[in-house]
Amino acid sequence: MQRIVPNLWFNGEASEAVAFYTAAFPGGRIVETQYYPTEGLLDFQQAMAGEVLTIEYELGGYRFIAINAGDEFRPNPSVSFFVNFDPSVDPDAREHLDELWAALADGGTALMPLQEYPFSPHYGWIEDRYGVSWQLMLTNPDGEPRPFIIPSIMFGHTVQGRATEAIDFYTSVFGGRAGNVVPYPAEAGAAAGQVMFGEFQLLDQWFATMDAADQDFTFTCGVSLMVYCRGQAELDRYWEQLSAVPEAEQCGWCADRFGLSWQLIPDNLDELMAKPDAYPKLMGMGKIEIAAFG
Repeated sequence: MQRIVPNLWFNGEASEAVAFYTAAFPGGRIVETQYYPTEGLLDFQQAMAGEVLTIEYELGGYRFIAINAGDEFRPNPSVSFFVNFDPSVDPDAREHLDELWAALADGGTALMPLQEYPFSPHYGWIEDRYGVSWQLMLTNPDGEPRPFIIPSIMFGHTVQGRATEAIDFYTSVFGGRAGNVVPYPAEAGAAAGQVMFGEFQLLDQWFATMDAADQDFTFTCGVSLMVYCRGQAELDRYWEQLSAVPEAEQCGWCADRFGLSWQLIPDNLDELMAKPDAYPKLMGMGKIEIAAFG
């Protein structure tokens, strides 16, 4: 089971976006669709009664959740997703990378052009029409294999230079481990010694990270990381360590010391939400209390 699932925020267009992604990516499929209830909604949610709430879907075996909401948030490049095309697994990897790039470029914006770089013979970074950022890479077949999709967390703006701290912190919270960490060279100036590329594992899932200067954006609820917790004790333990912004605490959401958004939910939340008055109870919580659902 994939225990950490990225959630992407969409402005009323989650169904359209998921249809786009599942058609563009290999192995795209919809897993489950949840709907807003018709009663118990907060005032700002009334217009969404009965509409799509979330869509759980897979791209190449990696799971995402699309949140269908308002215009409060939008994804940005502070959290992007590596898409690794491995020629040792797929002999047509380069062609398939180009096909995906073309699909994402339709209405999107290239942040780094698709070309050869020192770290990859074929790589590009693109923000699609919905604001979600993807780093498409032709990987080295002689290296240690990596999953098809890996979230990448970029520390820029007010948290520039804190990627190493974040690797240590997240692996201490979830009991993971660091992988390769490559620092910026001396010629990088003020960024020298900071993380040019790093990777780490949390709950058996790979993540990437980097420090980036001169960026005017940082983390928002546009991309959050949802963690399926095994019981109240585990949820409490993660919440105590992660939640650092009291005003961000609502219905299982919290923000950590860097501003990155998390959702800590019990792994039986679907069962809990089937109980009477579950939705208004959830909306009234900060940290989720399983016993409060009755």
